[in-house]
Amino acid sequence: MAMEVTQILLNAQAVDGSVRKNAEENLKQFQEQNLPSFFISLAGELANEEKPVESRRLAGLILKNALDAKEQSRKYELVQRWLSLDVVTKVQIKACLIKTLSSPSSDARSTASQVIAKVASIELPQKQWPELVGTLLSNIHQLPAHTKQATLETLGYICEEVSPDAVDQDHVNKILTAVIQGMNSSEANNDVRLAATRALYNALGFAQANFSNDMERDYIMRVVCEATLSPVVKIRQAAFECLVAVSSTYYEKLAPYIHDIFNITLKAVNGDEEPVALQAIEFWSSICDEEIDILDEYGGDFSGDSNITCFYFIKQALPLLIPMLLDTLLKQEEDQDQDEGAWNIAMAGGTCLGLVARTVGDEIIPLVLPFIESNITKPLWRQREAATYAFGSILEGPSPDKLIPLVNVALNFMLTALVKDPNNHVKDTTAWTLGRMFEFLHGSTLDASIITPSNCQEIITVLLHSMKDVPNVAEKACGALYFLAQGYEDMGPSASPLSPYFQDILQAIYAVTRREDAGESRLRTAAYETLNEVVRCSTDETASIVMQLVPHIMMELHQTLEAQKLSSDEREKQNELQGLLCGCLQVIIQKLGSSDATKYAFLQFSDQLMGLFLRIFGSISATAHEEAMLAIGALAYATGSNFEKYMPEFYRYLEMGLQNFEDYQVCAITVGVVGDLCRALEDKIFPYCDGIMTQLLKNLSSNQLHRSVKPPLFSCFGDIALAIGENFDKYLMYTMPMLQNAADLLAHTSGADDDMVEYTNFLRNGILEAYSGIFQGFKGSPKTQLLMQYAPRILQFLDSLCMEENMDDVLMKTAIGVVGDLADTLGSSASPLIQNSVSSKDFLNKCLASDNSMIKESAEWAKMAISRAISF
Repeated sequence: MAMEVTQILLNAQAVDGSVRKNAEENLKQFQEQNLPSFFISLAGELANEEKPVESRRLAGLILKNALDAKEQSRKYELVQRWLSLDVVTKVQIKACLIKTLSSPSSDARSTASQVIAKVASIELPQKQWPELVGTLLSNIHQLPAHTKQATLETLGYICEEVSPDAVDQDHVNKILTAVIQGMNSSEANNDVRLAATRALYNALGFAQANFSNDMERDYIMRVVCEATLSPVVKIRQAAFECLVAVSSTYYEKLAPYIHDIFNITLKAVNGDEEPVALQAIEFWSSICDEEIDILDEYGGDFSGDSNITCFYFIKQALPLLIPMLLDTLLKQEEDQDQDEGAWNIAMAGGTCLGLVARTVGDEIIPLVLPFIESNITKPLWRQREAATYAFGSILEGPSPDKLIPLVNVALNFMLTALVKDPNNHVKDTTAWTLGRMFEFLHGSTLDASIITPSNCQEIITVLLHSMKDVPNVAEKACGALYFLAQGYEDMGPSASPLSPYFQDILQAIYAVTRREDAGESRLRTAAYETLNEVVRCSTDETASIVMQLVPHIMMELHQTLEAQKLSSDEREKQNELQGLLCGCLQVIIQKLGSSDATKYAFLQFSDQLMGLFLRIFGSISATAHEEAMLAIGALAYATGSNFEKYMPEFYRYLEMGLQNFEDYQVCAITVGVVGDLCRALEDKIFPYCDGIMTQLLKNLSSNQLHRSVKPPLFSCFGDIALAIGENFDKYLMYTMPMLQNAADLLAHTSGADDDMVEYTNFLRNGILEAYSGIFQGFKGSPKTQLLMQYAPRILQFLDSLCMEENMDDVLMKTAIGVVGDLADTLGSSASPLIQNSVSSKDFLNKCLASDNSMIKESAEWAKMAISRAISF
């Protein structure tokens, strides 16, 4: 059955494009014509020692990609396709894969490991290939060492791919025994030891039962800690990665080992190679994450009913942990800021220090302050930068009362350093620290702010000056200005302390966006984000200055659309710029369109703006499409019913957006824009509703659309019904069954993980918003009675929700609102149904007693509507 594919596979990697294309076509044809034979040929190629390494590797890769895909619906198809193959074919393929684990070629072994894990991820949950784990474990006890190494690697990949409940505990115990034996210091072969240590990292999720057994846990922890002392860097690094995984998976089991782990991490941070030291720091960052989560959830109240305890590991380790972390801050690299993706010991130490500050709050200040005071004025740049970084790192966590006096003393020093320090790194970190000061210690929610009428001018002068500095410093200065502006956002339309400087600020930021080197260090993006924030917090008195910006931004957008014959690199930059410009225009439209004082003057630009946005849809950039769509939504909201004149031309792009499953964010945003159009156009959207509704219904029926788009799709029905009122009657027979089926599927979430609970609540909320819009749209219409037939099922859904423990506040508010909408719209004809429903009694009382004012308000309105319906 197998066919000779060596030459085709080699040709598929040829430099010559036409040879490569031809080979790819041949492979595609072979796959379509005879899938079993295609798979057997690839597996045979991978297993054949006489074949070239390149063709074997590609054969394995094609096989792996034929079993899995990122996109859920495609993945499902591939899984079903594999399961439908005949048993003989699958046995033949699997035999080739297992045989390849003994190959002298490390490439072939590694590829086979990955393919076996993909097959296992399909078959083990189906209770197929029961002999797999046994076969692999019998390999472990064989020589040569490379077979053992490949087998451990395979077990690791299987643990990564397969859910723990697909493997029985007996097999889990045997896998862990084999892995731990492979990690042991008595194992002479380092490749085997490394493969075992990496396998343990993936297998930890399977080890719940083993970690609950004191003896087994002690043994596993001893072997992991021993591996952190291996003479081989990669083994030490992998062992620390295991410790990080243990800290997040088994936090509650760590107490007996924490002292030893501290000593091991201290030694690694102080003297080991960077990859090892980074993982040692990551261990403490991970402990911080765990304790922050526990303290956030329980607020330090560990009464009898909380099933998890905080061990305060960080608080206990503070006197030793803080000096270790402060020491890392002095290990900066000369060029650390230039590379955006850089990550080194100093950065990891600063990040961990910030997490420690969030974990222990005020207690960190006296431990860090002496380091800052002794280093901030030193002649060596490393010491000044480390002191500044330490200061910036601890600004989130401690109470403002403790920090504000310190920051008031430091502020002038920092402003001077930002202008005058001779070192670029120090200036970069100083600007970042100023941004952190403004983010956490300035704003309308604080009793006292570090920014006063007497220092505001100096702060702005220094930041605008620094925005002309080298790109990395200018980018951080933009960030500081962003947080400065954000602190004034809630002050309302009255005078803002920024108003006197507004013109200078806008001009300075706009100049940054046009810098030749704005493409470096994320500078252009940071400048536009800051420009948007400054516009958001502008007041009526500065609106005319924002208005002057509009023609400039439109002209820039126009120029990007006119640019011809660009290289792919230039096109990418142009697409990014289009996205930034559309995003900026969206913020300006929202700002100027929301105030009567500026709205009418601004609307003179609406024709030109719409023309530019429509042209954006001719580009291929999903980012630019998203931003243009959002800007159009804002424009529709600002222009109201006048937007109708743009609909004939815009409608086809709206439809294209709704059909864009590939860039699902574009699809989700387009669904949101349909809602904006409904609110703007009201019943004038009716002529377009057939097309929109057809597409929405099609999207909801599709398995290919990303799940995050479905909740807003449901609530979009409600927007349309609200806009067109009783005319929605023609869509009831399609939408109501779909809403009911979705509601039935979502009746219970018991046993689901947090992500699933959150998503389910999001979906339920979308369904309820649809019902709410439909009821409100039909209210007072002679066609109201059409809804009566659906009322029992809707109340049934609401009643089932009331029994749920996992409802969040948003869902509660929407649910009680729908009870009120149903009573308000259907009135006395629904009285018997309402009186028999749980949601109109117990749930209503629960909502009336809520601490949340929004829920309470909705419940009071629902109570009135219910009383009216019942008393008629």
